[in-house]
Amino acid sequence: MAEITAALVKELREMTGAGMMDCKKALGEVNGNIDDAVDWLRKKGVASAAKKAGRVASEGLIGVASEGTRAAVVEVNSETDFVARNENFQAFVTTVTQLALTTGGDIEALRNVPYPGAGKTVAEQLTAMIATIGENMQLRRCRMLSADPGVVATYVHNAAAPGLGKIGVLVTLRSSADPAKLLELGRHLAMHVASAAPLFLDTASVDTSAIERERSVLTEQARASGKPEAIIGKMVEGRLRKYYEEVVLLEQIYVIDGESTVAKVVEAAAKQFGAPIVITGFERFKIGEGVAKEEKDFAAEVAATRGL
Repeated sequence: MAEITAALVKELREMTGAGMMDCKKALGEVNGNIDDAVDWLRKKGVASAAKKAGRVASEGLIGVASEGTRAAVVEVNSETDFVARNENFQAFVTTVTQLALTTGGDIEALRNVPYPGAGKTVAEQLTAMIATIGENMQLRRCRMLSADPGVVATYVHNAAAPGLGKIGVLVTLRSSADPAKLLELGRHLAMHVASAAPLFLDTASVDTSAIERERSVLTEQARASGKPEAIIGKMVEGRLRKYYEEVVLLEQIYVIDGESTVAKVVEAAAKQFGAPIVITGFERFKIGEGVAKEEKDFAAEVAATRGL
């Protein structure tokens, strides 16, 4: 049987909001598998979260840049937010994001492209910055989207400088409508994506395993409520529709008006602009999401230095 450590219990508690003893019991029931433990807690009605939020565990900046009908988004991490406010670091992120427009979103290609005026590659320039600033940094990921015909709209949240912030979003609109109007619509949609954090573009793109996992949890919840088997299926399908509204961009309620779905907003804009509009893709980068954050016990560190 897997060892149920205090750190594992703490992680599950942060993910679900359940009590420590419930988390410990859940982990014991599923042999320490944290994803299965989340499901176990939800089936017992102890945890209600429908999805796990990305854990912000590192600092740095998200860079966003656009040129013509393409745009790129890049994440560069640092150990502290102090470095993220450093002008040299910001200049590096801005330059690398511009370079990402030429590499098609390939992170390895971006690391190996020449860094302007340095006689080094991007990776080598980053190494030089680490030696100069004295803090570890990482070029973590990048993506590029393009539209033909159409536009790729961008949005940066919590901007530290033009094109730099804590959340960066790209939204691709395929359409022959006026590009200026499309960019305005796209920026509003990108703001929605920054706020609502969809996981999928449409229902067809939802991962099959994610749906089956959700269906299993919802079925157990319905049974636990004492409902007859004859109506459990209908209850589950109704709750799945709610799940889609939470994680699918086109099914989400548009945060700007609080009433229409995103699909309806795009449909109305197409009529207004006089040409069909299709959202063909989006990217949302939030700084440090999904990276485990080291938590230091400063009291213990001080005690250790004093030999206590």
